[in-house]
Amino acid sequence: MYKAFLHTHWLAVTLFFLIYVIKTVLLLSNKQDLLQKFTKVTKIPEMIVSTLFLITGVYMLTQMPEIKTIMIIKIALVLTSIPVAIIGFKKGNKILAALSLLMITASYGLAEMSRKHKVAVPTEGIASTDGKALYEANCKLCHGDDGKQGAMGAADISKTVMDAAAIKQTILNGKGSMVKIEMSEEQAAAISSYVESNIKGK
Repeated sequence: MYKAFLHTHWLAVTLFFLIYVIKTVLLLSNKQDLLQKFTKVTKIPEMIVSTLFLITGVYMLTQMPEIKTIMIIKIALVLTSIPVAIIGFKKGNKILAALSLLMITASYGLAEMSRKHKVAVPTEGIASTDGKALYEANCKLCHGDDGKQGAMGAADISKTVMDAAAIKQTILNGKGSMVKIEMSEEQAAAISSYVESNIKGK
């Protein structure tokens, strides 16, 4: 379910962004006739895309185990850009239209930056062989104590068919919506061993 929302959100964001790029370019290049035609043709598709953008975005927010500062900035940029764009295009104000596009672009960039960012969780004071403590510090937020929490589309690792070596590689390299975890091979091996012994198949 999460993956369906994630893909729909990505598609809605891309189409929303594309529509605003085209509208802004037409406005900035004084092609008023083309802008009016494009706005008329895309009026209903834009409403559908905007609604999907909003619904899928709210759903994904509810799936987050925590909302970080970068996400708050992204949401603020998107919410601010909407009224700025409406006023900008309604009044033919190039500065406001360009500002709106800049804010949408920045929020898109922040989302991509956040998605590709390696997760580094403080593990000071935790022995690199203590799989349980390392799991709780790095994995519990999304997977839960029993591996079944599923926050942000996290896999139910109690049902995984991966062996310890594959789990370790997933931790170190990421997989699907899971980002890489910044840790040593020894720490990743300790977590994968803990998952194999205490979560998988339970």
